[in-house]
Amino acid sequence: MLVLVLDTSTPAVTAAIADVASGVSVLASRVTVDGRAHGELLAPAVSAVLDQAGAGPSDLAAVVAGVGPGPFTGLRVGLVTAVAMTQALGIPAYGVCSLDGLGRGTSGRVLVATDARRKEVYWAVYADGTRVEGPGVAKPADLSVSVDRAVGDGALRYADVLGLPVDEEPRYPSPAALAARAARRVRMKAPGEALTPLYLRRPDAVIPGERKPALR
Repeated sequence: MLVLVLDTSTPAVTAAIADVASGVSVLASRVTVDGRAHGELLAPAVSAVLDQAGAGPSDLAAVVAGVGPGPFTGLRVGLVTAVAMTQALGIPAYGVCSLDGLGRGTSGRVLVATDARRKEVYWAVYADGTRVEGPGVAKPADLSVSVDRAVGDGALRYADVLGLPVDEEPRYPSPAALAARAARRVRMKAPGEALTPLYLRRPDAVIPGERKPALR
């Protein structure tokens, strides 16, 4: 059972093909780190991993998408692509918290943190790979959690503020971990889900209000 895995919740533009028939095996993966080019990079990445896996769109059983948390613009690119493909192919979509793509497989109590911009991080706490707190968004200095260490791009950026040991890897969500989070639903042929983005805060861009007169 082949699934397309997409995640654009971080600067890493991720596309992969995974076989989840028994266990999870990633057949092809492309991860390009560029926080300003999600829209330009994702479609070619999808085409490339399909070619590398020797598969076509009609071979896909589902799309697994990281739903964030993540910045508004980048996250939207991945989710719009996922929805468009599932509608065109008539296959289900399954959403996964993108932080789970970092926390799955960790041992002990681990803080997962990705860069939320504005000098903040998106965060969650995992105990032996299971999320037990979060997701949330906060300034690193305001985080008060009981953990052994931290992982993720946000943790690396603010390691001095967090005051925790930080693993170099994983830095961005793993396609294998994201696929594993959805594998049971795919195998059971569970109904597809609405891909609701975890923005956790309002987007930077807002609709301008009514103009006020310069003079009264």
